[in-house]
Amino acid sequence: FMAELAAEYQRKYGVEVILEGGGATKGIRRISDKTVDMGGTCRPKLFDSTEESTAQLVPVAWDALVVIVHPDNPVKDITLEQIRDIYDGRIANWRELGGPDRRIEVMVRKGKISGVGLTLRELVFADANHEFAATKVFPSTGPLEKAVEQNVAAIGVTGISSARKRNVRMLNLEGKEPNYDTVRSGEYLLYRPLYIAVNPTGERSAEVKRFVDFAHSRAGREIIRNQGSVPYLEALRLVHKQREQRRAARTAANP
Repeated sequence: FMAELAAEYQRKYGVEVILEGGGATKGIRRISDKTVDMGGTCRPKLFDSTEESTAQLVPVAWDALVVIVHPDNPVKDITLEQIRDIYDGRIANWRELGGPDRRIEVMVRKGKISGVGLTLRELVFADANHEFAATKVFPSTGPLEKAVEQNVAAIGVTGISSARKRNVRMLNLEGKEPNYDTVRSGEYLLYRPLYIAVNPTGERSAEVKRFVDFAHSRAGREIIRNQGSVPYLEALRLVHKQREQRRAARTAANP
């Protein structure tokens, strides 16, 4: 939703926000090294990383992680256990999920600290270093999503606000559709905070603060909702609920 927030911010205040992609790690580290004024990130800082130490993260939204498949794939639902089995290589054919007799091709991000990859590892596998049984590895989320659009055998995980802009099918998880109501209530089980990374002593820190305040305003929250995410202040209970979810993931990983 950063593009939509930036466009409305420029209309309201006459200040242009120049956007550049690259992922959560870049969003944090370019703030920490003071080469940009603010960054977007879908994961928290790595506190053992000196490259991220000086950035401050302000949560602005909650975003569902969605399992995506090709629109012609007939599978509609998936469980957390099935996700674990697919990413561990124990389920390798769509037939085992009620689909056609076709090999599952697992699309993943390179590395283990991308926002999607880190959250998936922590909430499903309770292990930030977990290895996935990947068919193909991509340098960023955009190419991964595009690969799922083009490959009827593919499966991947991405954020809902990004998936909504692609020609993919988002699977229900444990019978729950990913949407504003199920994420806000915590019924939909895969979600993560989204942050704006800031440098409070930066040259444009006052302007950045005004942008963050705008993101939390009524108009900003409406933009966030319209892009499929939940404004952070509208679901503070999820902070506690996600702690419970991490404990449940540890139990599932180590019964």
